[in-house]
Amino acid sequence: MAQTLYFPLLLIALCSISECVQRQYHFINEKKNWTEAQRYCREKYADLATVDNMNYMIKSERNVLVWQKIKRVNYNVKQYVWIGLQKTSVYKWHWSSGDPALFLNWASGQPAGSDDCAVMRNGQWIVGPCSDTSFFICNNMSTGLVFVNQSMTWRAAQSYCRQNHTDLVSVRNQNENQQLEKFIKDRNSSGSAVWIGLFRDSWQWSDQSNSSFRYWKTTEPDNYGGIENCTVISQKVLGRWADFSCDSKLPFVCHEDKLIVIQQNLSWSEALRYCTQNHVDLVSVQSVEMQYEVMNVVKLASTEAVWLGLHNFCSINTWLWVSGDMVCYQNWAPGNGSTPENCGLENRKGAVQSGGDHTWISLPESHRLNFICTNY
Repeated sequence: MAQTLYFPLLLIALCSISECVQRQYHFINEKKNWTEAQRYCREKYADLATVDNMNYMIKSERNVLVWQKIKRVNYNVKQYVWIGLQKTSVYKWHWSSGDPALFLNWASGQPAGSDDCAVMRNGQWIVGPCSDTSFFICNNMSTGLVFVNQSMTWRAAQSYCRQNHTDLVSVRNQNENQQLEKFIKDRNSSGSAVWIGLFRDSWQWSDQSNSSFRYWKTTEPDNYGGIENCTVISQKVLGRWADFSCDSKLPFVCHEDKLIVIQQNLSWSEALRYCTQNHVDLVSVQSVEMQYEVMNVVKLASTEAVWLGLHNFCSINTWLWVSGDMVCYQNWAPGNGSTPENCGLENRKGAVQSGGDHTWISLPESHRLNFICTNY
């Protein structure tokens, strides 16, 4: 029995535009082991459920909306439900907030040892035991950076930031690193190291998503018995996660992605026609959250750039999305995004680079590229 669930993100207002549901979830009330559940989801939907960031949580204790909806559609679910996170043998660095770790600023000789959490000292990053206690920096989407002069473990600091602000701070480039260094110096006269949101683990989502978001129960993952390599949502701890034996038979949650990369090389007009005939439309990227969704799927492209639903209107000297919305959130590469003098002749359209920082570029619509359709 499949139940379709719609989980809204926290609404992000941009020029009176709000970003809508990123994924459609389906609760499957059939007991399968993790591999069987993965196969079922891949055959009927997209994959086992991926969770990207705190926007999927509710403030206060921020219970998982996934679990709340499951309880509403099936009161017989008593304890655990599979999601798509599985342990691998490859360790990677991530940001607690879910931001991709594209920029790293390690001190000389770092990262050293087998520790899994990072502190900042004098603008450089040092790896340390997550069980150590330090001051820390939260990010608040409304007020910006917050220095917390309470000494906590990394996990406790993460929980504090999520409950009281947004998350532990992420650092995406050298400019942000310099700003954070100055912010810390102005508030931390002792010069002691402070936690940032960087951590590493070996967990990977079934759909190969880059999402680094984790919502473990305090004592998890503990790999009890040395056989717990898959992840469940736990009713006992209000939707937090636990590692579990992959052979256990449990119900599960599948998802369908809002976005799909079409690996055909078409002009922009041909790509638009394909999307409207076979899906809904070429994708409009109206927020940083949607940009992260694009970054997750564009890695599947076979061309260096991929068409977006972004087109230039020479008559009003502006860029618009095919949905008719203004371009409020912007992610243009340097030298792109302005209206060229001969745009009427070239008929410029917008594409996202499939590598690097995944910024947007302006190209003549006759270029033949892969493209991204939206399903909702």
